[in-house]
Amino acid sequence: MAKRKRLSPAQSGYLSGAPEAKSALSGPLVTAVQAKAPIAQVASEASSQAALQELSEVLHNARARGLMIEEIALEAIDETHLVRDRITQDEDDMEALVSSIRSRGQQTPIEVVPLSGRLDGKSWGLISGWRRLSALRRLYAEASEPEFATIKALVIRPESAQAAYIAMVEENEIRVNLSHYERARIAVRALKEGVFETQKKALQGLFANAPRAKRSKIGSFVTLVEALDSVLYFPTAISEKLGLALVRQIGDDPSFTLRLKTLLQQGTRSLPAEELALLNGALADVASPAIATPRLRQATASETARGERVSMQVAAGLRLGFTPDAQRIELSGTAVDATLLEDLRLWLKQR
Repeated sequence: MAKRKRLSPAQSGYLSGAPEAKSALSGPLVTAVQAKAPIAQVASEASSQAALQELSEVLHNARARGLMIEEIALEAIDETHLVRDRITQDEDDMEALVSSIRSRGQQTPIEVVPLSGRLDGKSWGLISGWRRLSALRRLYAEASEPEFATIKALVIRPESAQAAYIAMVEENEIRVNLSHYERARIAVRALKEGVFETQKKALQGLFANAPRAKRSKIGSFVTLVEALDSVLYFPTAISEKLGLALVRQIGDDPSFTLRLKTLLQQGTRSLPAEELALLNGALADVASPAIATPRLRQATASETARGERVSMQVAAGLRLGFTPDAQRIELSGTAVDATLLEDLRLWLKQR
């Protein structure tokens, strides 16, 4: 009978890897499991570089397309980079915006374009977001808090000056209802800046998405801007109806513009209502032509004999009405004010 051979216990380190090799110069060498093959290391590094390159391109493309929001110092932004289409800002609206940003922070970024070679240190030009920029500057001036020292912005790169102006107009058309006068004014200014070749192209480019009828009305207001922009104090208060009526009269009577400018310059206009009264008065005077002074007494006597109401222009902004049957005299027009009332009272007292 064959003798059985006793088996020895399994060695615990048998499957742990190859025995550690030694070097006479450097001591123990890394095991085969610990060592990396050179080709694997090269592939890993190449993959990392490719991933970083892809990420860099994504970020670059996002920034170039205006999809990346950045934080920019307020003092680095030139808000006069474009001629603004907004003329005035309602103080109540601005206070509401300031309060909103103070409590909730800036919710919507502005749009800027990069500038270069500026000696004043301005490195960004404002395209849209003038109200938000103004609000943050007001907040920073009040408390100098770091959170209000910068503004969130999208960096865009318009292909041309026309594209920049169109971007500004489109953003404001969405966010705020501009007056026809403001719309016409930006078209006039863009033409003067050489952004567009003709007024027609300016209107079509800036207001391409507006209905044709609306664009036609804006074009009519261009006449008003060109005629009165230098003398008007409250142009945004002019309604569509009043503006179109003034434009029609300017077209019908070449001398009307000069008379209207003189009336505005000589009148009191501390409030929008006072300027509107002057404009409406000028149209009323044209609608009821004045009777020449030499014929005044003759016309009055003739019409009085028949008992008819007499109405005549006696001075700039002052119309006299007399109804014999009712024994009534009326004064109307923009010149009727407290001073005229006092002068009339003193004259009647001494008469």
